[in-house]
Amino acid sequence: MLTAYFRSQGYEALSVNWGEDAIKACRASRPDLIILDIRLPDIDGFEVANRLRSNQRTQDIPIIFLTEKRERRDRMRGLELGADDYITKPFDIQELRLRVRNSLRRTAQSTLTNPVTGLPEGALVDERLEECLQSNDWALILIGLDNLAGFREAYGFVASDDLQRAVSLMIHNAMRDVGGANDFLGQTDSARFILVTQLSTLATLEERIRSRLEPSLDYFYPLKDRGSETSTGKLTLHITSLTVNDGPFKNLNDLKARLARKLS
Repeated sequence: MLTAYFRSQGYEALSVNWGEDAIKACRASRPDLIILDIRLPDIDGFEVANRLRSNQRTQDIPIIFLTEKRERRDRMRGLELGADDYITKPFDIQELRLRVRNSLRRTAQSTLTNPVTGLPEGALVDERLEECLQSNDWALILIGLDNLAGFREAYGFVASDDLQRAVSLMIHNAMRDVGGANDFLGQTDSARFILVTQLSTLATLEERIRSRLEPSLDYFYPLKDRGSETSTGKLTLHITSLTVNDGPFKNLNDLKARLARKLS
């Protein structure tokens, strides 16, 4: 019933009947939100939630428990597992629709920052680039970690996340040392950083970032793989720049297209 209802509301909905199947489905194709019962034929919904929260790929998916288990200890257990909401049966389907909508809106707002580094991304980066188009003194430094996906596959999500956080910290330190007070650092994706600065600081800042990052990447590998040019998941650093002098730019889409070509 819920699958049919939410599809009629314009959502893409998938349903599974077993807890193990739910875990597999979420890991195979990460959903935006999960509505989860507690009474399931194999493992219960609490175990499903616990295992989803324990996996890096699925740990941040919003979960709404929808169950006939009304006792306080069950509600508390669900909330302790990080559920975003706990609804008991019988329920008002219009209320459920609003709770789903609100949960998805909260999730959409949180995507304005990268979940690993906390740096601005998406609309916040676009907003700053729009400001550049209204100025005659700006420069962009583009920092790419090529083959981050291969590194992640070889050494795991934890090593990949540690790498991203370390790179963002090193860029921040370079900005603090030689950048301007209004410089901006964001991400266009997990492997691409974008720094907005002024023309006068571009050369010095770009060189400082390069000198800090290039010798540091090797330290993120296990000892046995350091210095190996053929090691699995070999990272390379790609730094380039784009300035107001490379224009004119027709609009934001034109600027972003030029950025994409610079990092390709």
